[in-house]
Amino acid sequence: MNIQLEQKLIENISQLLKRSIVADSALGELRADKKANFTAIFPKDAGFKSTADSFQPYIEEIADELLIWQQNKDQQVLVTLVKKIEKLFKVMAEFEGHYQQK
Repeated sequence: MNIQLEQKLIENISQLLKRSIVADSALGELRADKKANFTAIFPKDAGFKSTADSFQPYIEEIADELLIWQQNKDQQVLVTLVKKIEKLFKVMAEFEGHYQQK
């Protein structure tokens, strides 16, 4: 069970990383056009320690949490990690949907 769960987490984070590279590039273009003047992807109360105007720092945070979970198998770390992954997928999909429409 843990091995399958671990593989799924790694796959999800890998997919988010790939998508974040494209999304961060798009954000760079939007900033160049003065259309992305925000300071953070997520609000402070979203559960992330990171505060960034691009996706990659959030991906790094969940990758670090995966490593912590792999070492101690703490259930609370896992729950937090999964919630953050879900939030990233949701926000990334919303961004991709808006950006592709333009």
